[in-house]
Amino acid sequence: MMSPSVLLLLGWMLVPLTMTIYFSFLRYNLLNPGTESFTGWTNYYYFVTDPSFTDALVNTISIFGGVLFITTIGGIAFSLLLDQPMWKSGLIRMLVIAPFFVMPTVSALVWKNMFMDPINGILAHLWRFFGLQPLEWLSHFSLGSIVMIVSWQWLPFATLIILTAIQSLDRDQIEAAEMDGANPIKRFGYIILPHLYRAITIVILIQTIFLLSIFAEIFVTTAGAFGTKTLTYLIFQRVLESQNVGLGSAGGVYAIILANIVAIFLMRVVGKSLDSKKN
Repeated sequence: MMSPSVLLLLGWMLVPLTMTIYFSFLRYNLLNPGTESFTGWTNYYYFVTDPSFTDALVNTISIFGGVLFITTIGGIAFSLLLDQPMWKSGLIRMLVIAPFFVMPTVSALVWKNMFMDPINGILAHLWRFFGLQPLEWLSHFSLGSIVMIVSWQWLPFATLIILTAIQSLDRDQIEAAEMDGANPIKRFGYIILPHLYRAITIVILIQTIFLLSIFAEIFVTTAGAFGTKTLTYLIFQRVLESQNVGLGSAGGVYAIILANIVAIFLMRVVGKSLDSKKN
């Protein structure tokens, strides 16, 4: 009975992937339809030998690693805080989770104009209040600014998943450990953290899929300038310049390969951690 949905899902995934691989071997110019020609591995060679390819790859990994680190650690910390009894806890949890429902374009515009603007931004006024010179965030700290914006978007997601896992923990274990004299650090390290490994795995794997294809935040804030060009943005830029769908498709295949390498590596690392904790 599951076969129709499985076949539909496979078709939904495999058809675009097959077309991307097919177009990557063609010179397919959008301005000259009907003049497609087979080019073999030429598109792959041109894309990987692009002077910006290495920097874009490094930026992609850097943004991905920075956001993943902040959201995972921050998600655990916020989850532990939100799990405590507090006044209007439901409202506070809703406010914490709210940024996840903001569109990436809107989020980037808000951060660019309201927070990081060096003249009228909130951070600029805060710097002046302490007698400091406002920072040019998007030009002097461009990569860090992108990491900050994306982390703000994804931190609620990590918090929500990890908080759900914390609330499913058997409280009798915590109370027993507390009665045995275990301090909060030991209770966290030996009881809470092992219980969160599966939730953390979900957070890491889902964020991997999306963080390696960040585009809107960069397009709105820096447009790829100041060393913020990622692999996704490089694909967009090269296709826009050349109108060659084949070149962009080759870049898309490289992005797919990168995502799979990172996902497999993380699954192996997290899987080994889970196995060691079980043993």
